[in-house]
Amino acid sequence: MIKKFFTTFLLCSFISSIAQEKPYTITEVQINPLIKGDLYTPVPQNGKPTLIILIAGSGPTNRNGNQIGMQNNSLKYLAEDLSKEKYAVFSYDKRVIAQIIAGNVNEKEMLFDDTITDAKSVLDYFRKTANYRKIVFAGHSEGSLVGMVAAREANADAFISIAGPGSPIDEILTEQISRIAPIAKEELVTSLEKLKKGESFTVKSPFLNSLLRESIQPYMRSWLKYNPQLEIQKLKIPVLLLNGTKDLQVTTNEAEKLKKAKPDATLVIIDNMNHVLKIITGDDTENKASYAEPDLKNAPELAKSINLFLKKNKL
Repeated sequence: MIKKFFTTFLLCSFISSIAQEKPYTITEVQINPLIKGDLYTPVPQNGKPTLIILIAGSGPTNRNGNQIGMQNNSLKYLAEDLSKEKYAVFSYDKRVIAQIIAGNVNEKEMLFDDTITDAKSVLDYFRKTANYRKIVFAGHSEGSLVGMVAAREANADAFISIAGPGSPIDEILTEQISRIAPIAKEELVTSLEKLKKGESFTVKSPFLNSLLRESIQPYMRSWLKYNPQLEIQKLKIPVLLLNGTKDLQVTTNEAEKLKKAKPDATLVIIDNMNHVLKIITGDDTENKASYAEPDLKNAPELAKSINLFLKKNKL
């Protein structure tokens, strides 16, 4: 009886350990002194997989899609879900993370173009390894425009926009300020025109200080050069546009603008998915709370839609 129990116990333990094994490995990879991230590699591996490079959104966002006070693991869960579909995935910290750690952040030296340079550096690094059949960029939010430009300049095999704006940043800011602080709209419009001309200025309205303070003007000036609707037209590769109906920051109208500019792109609208890729069935309070819920998994349809798109395009 004891022997039988012991044998059964060992068998159950073995089955349990097998069930708990992850279908991927995670390795930290240093691209250069400013860029490092996690490489998810599917196991078992049959031949060379396709690599998906995830590009984070605005602000000091890390490889998992998190910022201080905003832990939702959106990119971490996306990387895991895609790895389960047998794709390799690389998700990296934005360069500002390394600068914060080193204590040498200088806003005046930051440029939007740097984010494009970093994305291209990541792709070049992995292309040189010759370990991947195809390499795809997937950019979230602001990272969509970054990936859009980098995909063309670095010759990626496909591009995926996740909650990516279709409007230029000046139009987005004007709409937002008109809605939440109409008293500052006139100064905003004037300031944006100055930025486009390469001029510097002092912000008067407190509503605009966080957006257009002098130290961040070089970054905004470099950002204003790009129009997503024009950039996406330059892509000659398969394009997937993803957005959710509960996105409070980038509405489905923005995805529709990109689709109009790039008619051959695949557009997928995921019901009840919000900006940080979670399913929201309640009101805006639940929606906003999900930005700081690290255990809340992503919308299942997100990875499924990406997998279907890549399979359809033989990627």
